[in-house]
Amino acid sequence: MVPPAHLAPLVARYSGYRYEGLPPGTHRGLPSPYLTIVLSLGKRTRTAVMPDRRQAPAEFAALAGGLHTRAALIEHDGDQYGVQLALTPAGARSLLGMPAGELASAVVPLDGLLPTRAGELIERMGEAPTWAARFAVLDEVLAHDAGRLPAPPDELCHAWRLLTERGGRVRIADLAGEVGWSRRHLAERFTAEYGLTPKEAARVVRFERSKRLLQRRDRPPLADVAAACGFYDQAHLAREWNDLGGCPPSAWLAGEDLPFIQDGEAEPGAR
Repeated sequence: MVPPAHLAPLVARYSGYRYEGLPPGTHRGLPSPYLTIVLSLGKRTRTAVMPDRRQAPAEFAALAGGLHTRAALIEHDGDQYGVQLALTPAGARSLLGMPAGELASAVVPLDGLLPTRAGELIERMGEAPTWAARFAVLDEVLAHDAGRLPAPPDELCHAWRLLTERGGRVRIADLAGEVGWSRRHLAERFTAEYGLTPKEAARVVRFERSKRLLQRRDRPPLADVAAACGFYDQAHLAREWNDLGGCPPSAWLAGEDLPFIQDGEAEPGAR
């Protein structure tokens, strides 16, 4: 689901999900240009492997995850019920009151990051009778909590916009030239703000685009996906998937992940 217009610069999408009776297993939290918020309306979210491998596994009623370059592994016992938000870096500042870089590769409890208590938000959404009502609660809370920290310098916003709009297909030297900073200064400021270097961000953006193409019903051949996303060839695409996603695209397409992680869609009938 796409949030209302006044929240669109902060949240790219909401994904509502409810699954029961699936075989127990794991799914992957893949790298993307968005931070992740998960509100568990049923059982807690169990992270078996964190993007930062130094962070211990944990369980969360509500979590926030920063930008990262390695997949997280989430365990499930076949029942999943909750809402996932794809938060933009602007949303991290506005809603969480911090640059995205402060959450780089981390997964942390959401409680204390939003002015509204996570427990209160989960309770209200859990009591809502329909998906439309649950999303309305989310709209209300996010609109109330927004505006906590101003945007970063225009140069950083412009650099992020160029990287994402061009699908990660931009030379870092050219990016620095377009924003009027030295390459070193751009790298330092960019990494502090977003938690990824410009080169890492470009890789993640290309990876995300390849994932979206692979999700299409009329999925192109892997060689065409590689060419469209700026990889040298299909082998390069596979290497990036192994590095960033922890598996080749063929394994991911075979259905390792839960549907809501793959397609980013809400449960049928949700708004």
